[in-house]
Amino acid sequence: MPAQLEHVNYTVRDARKTAAWLCDVFGWKVRWEGPSIHNGFSMHVGSDGDYVAIYQPESVDANPSTNYSTVNGLNHIGITVDDLDAIEDRVKSAGFTTHSHANYEPGRRFYFHDADQIEYEVVQYA
Repeated sequence: MPAQLEHVNYTVRDARKTAAWLCDVFGWKVRWEGPSIHNGFSMHVGSDGDYVAIYQPESVDANPSTNYSTVNGLNHIGITVDDLDAIEDRVKSAGFTTHSHANYEPGRRFYFHDADQIEYEVVQYA
């Protein structure tokens, strides 16, 4: 069996606020939350099989020395869904603006940025 991706971990300003909209938009649940590295706070949000680990540092450093104090240290997070249009409505209802809509192999997609300027790609495969 090939290896499977279990989670990604990224830094946000407010883990509880990010967890709330992730659960509302994607139908996920909070799997775990608690104190974590460097006096921070983490939440694991997703399904039973995989999740995103959202890390909130004790304080956000304007000149970070490690990635655990850097907000938006990645390109984007890709999420597959069964009903792209319904999820886009939820994304907009959460206050985010969608962009870069495309329909090419292997599926339809759109992108959006959250309050921390983290970009998400949402894809529906045919």
